[in-house]
Amino acid sequence: MSGGAVLGWDMGAALQLGTALGLQPLIIAELLPSIEAVMVRRATERTSSGGLEGFDA
Repeated sequence: MSGGAVLGWDMGAALQLGTALGLQPLIIAELLPSIEAVMVRRATERTSSGGLEGFDA
């Protein structure tokens, strides 16, 4: 895969998932941006290095 990049998460879905797991919305809102930044960076690194073979984009 070449030229692909992960831009971000669906924050609405992430907030709903956190709420469904019993987390308070304030805690989710505080932690999500930092978690998202790391996950997006890692996913983009894997995508650009070809580390996602076998996955449909």
